[in-house]
Amino acid sequence: MLIQTKELEKTLDDFNLVIIDARSFKEYSEGHIPGAVNLDLFAFHWFDTTKEGIESFNKQMQQLFSFVGITNEKKVIFYDEVSGMLAARGVWLLMYFSHPQVFMLDGGMKKWKKEKLPLETKANGFKPAKFSGKINSELVASFEHIKKNLNQIQIIDTRSHDEYDGTIIRAARKGHIPTAINVDWNLNVADDGTLKKDNDLLALYKIPKDSEVVTYCQGAYRAANAFLALKKIGFKKVRVYLGSWAEWANRLELPVE
Repeated sequence: MLIQTKELEKTLDDFNLVIIDARSFKEYSEGHIPGAVNLDLFAFHWFDTTKEGIESFNKQMQQLFSFVGITNEKKVIFYDEVSGMLAARGVWLLMYFSHPQVFMLDGGMKKWKKEKLPLETKANGFKPAKFSGKINSELVASFEHIKKNLNQIQIIDTRSHDEYDGTIIRAARKGHIPTAINVDWNLNVADDGTLKKDNDLLALYKIPKDSEVVTYCQGAYRAANAFLALKKIGFKKVRVYLGSWAEWANRLELPVE
């Protein structure tokens, strides 16, 4: 799921490569990887994980990726400033659609610039195509799935400790999903912007590898980063709770701690 800066630099001319800068347009316009298109993924929050809500989300994402020009034969690279939550959200999304070749640029723009690799400022347009992915429902969790399996799954809250314990309130209620443990997603990222080495990640996530894990945050961006970190160290059953705290805490019938 990770591609290194030097490896990407060697294949910049590949006709089947789609490089997606997931940062804001302002950051993109100040300098990006040659050939990259801009798709600010932070614009696509989703807080409804009812059956109908997930179906609508699937349609929206299929339209979005068609617009960007992703087809099955394309190799897709997402990046942001570091091995961050926006690029991770993109990778998780395409894995959810069973895309065969999707990667996050390890270290992101921080590492790319540090190694003085080429940049450009001109905007690149999308080349729309028909995107048709096969949905892998085992990579996403709805509020109903969590509620039904609360005592069988390991829930990881990837927000800050202040959000987890209710000091910071960003929804109708404060706190966290019952039984969730708190591992701030920032701890996944090393000082150089890359995802941490496996041993360091294993020390963070001291849970059995055969657990079914659900990650969440406020809007399933930080949770996507934890999803990639867990997959990197060999966890097989990991889902991202798409609605995350913005849905859970605002559905007053659901339990909170």
